[in-house]
Amino acid sequence: MRRHYTAAGLAEAELAGEPMEQFARWLAEAAAAGVDEANAMIVSTVGPHGQPSSRTVLLKGYDQRGFVFYSNHGSRKGAELAANPRVSLLFLWHPLARQVIVAGRAERVPAAETAAYFHSRPHGSQLGAWASEQSQPVATRTELERRYAELERRYPPGAPVPVPPFWGGYRVTPSAVEFWQGRENRMHDRLRYQREAPQGPWTVTRLQP
Repeated sequence: MRRHYTAAGLAEAELAGEPMEQFARWLAEAAAAGVDEANAMIVSTVGPHGQPSSRTVLLKGYDQRGFVFYSNHGSRKGAELAANPRVSLLFLWHPLARQVIVAGRAERVPAAETAAYFHSRPHGSQLGAWASEQSQPVATRTELERRYAELERRYPPGAPVPVPPFWGGYRVTPSAVEFWQGRENRMHDRLRYQREAPQGPWTVTRLQP
């Protein structure tokens, strides 16, 4: 189970001046190449005893301020982010032999931004946010379905669904963003943007594979 990467490389001269522009290029290329759910990313947080935990979520927005995703604040990731906002994001676009690795800090997005996104979701997804006490134990699948059915009766299609007070967005402000391009003979290209202060300049370093 070993694949030899033969993609073209990544040179410093090809990089955008800052990482969010470079990310936009690569995300667009992944989508154009037909990568399924190119906005999927692995979010890794750290628990109170130093144990990392990871899960896949969907990127729902990005700009110069950072990367945005949404979750139940009472979930495992929500509890861990409340105690330690340091987070890692990983985008893997295997058909292109590419990865993007982000290190940064997460903070909650404003309530108005959360509400705008929540009401853009499909009706069923809005109900699902209410039905699930994410990461908490549940006795049976039937119990989840019962909660969802009750919500369907309370908020039929077309009825406005309020934003759950325990649900919202996180914006990850990056301090480092690495662009990884697979190359032949495991001589991969790894170029990392990094800055010391939130508004400071970005520097680019080439890392050995």
